[in-house]
Amino acid sequence: ILELISMSKDDSEKQMIWILKPSKDKGISFLKIEYEDKDDFMTMWLPGFSRFKRIKSSQKSDSFMGSDLSFEDMTSRTLEENKYKRLEDDTVDGKECFVLEVVPNAEIKSTYSKHITWVEKETLIAIKEESYDLGGNLRKKKMFLFESLSGYNVISNIFVEDIQKNHSTKLTMGDIKVDSGLDESLFQEKNLKRLPRN
Repeated sequence: ILELISMSKDDSEKQMIWILKPSKDKGISFLKIEYEDKDDFMTMWLPGFSRFKRIKSSQKSDSFMGSDLSFEDMTSRTLEENKYKRLEDDTVDGKECFVLEVVPNAEIKSTYSKHITWVEKETLIAIKEESYDLGGNLRKKKMFLFESLSGYNVISNIFVEDIQKNHSTKLTMGDIKVDSGLDESLFQEKNLKRLPRN
């Protein structure tokens, strides 16, 4: 079981994660800053080695902390980075959904050839997704659960199944806070070395 603290700003374009459990991984941390005009900045602090490890764009498909989420799965998608096609509407768990085929543009060097995304009509939130590898084969199935908090629809659970590895990951969010006034200065490499106070 992986327990962590995550803080984000600007629609998760800036995000920091600190690992709390298991104890052997405590203190490992991750910083992501997304840019429109250049490669995203991603780095990890590895306290056991007392060093930072920069995540290169060629490592986007690598697993995050042994989970079924890759570093690419943890980055946001912008409208301009993909091409879209509307497929036939569908229903998921009683929720009427738009279904979209999302094809990443070549310049972003995605590790996926396409995604099929189910967007709930009532909230316009993505609740299900299938991601295909570069050979066009189904790689991952993802489910997203949201809860309403202070006027925001906040993600509360992520379930990812890697079809090709026959392995799955469930990520549960607890003690969620919104509009907590995080300062821009928090999102710096040096701050990865310090676990935030609970």
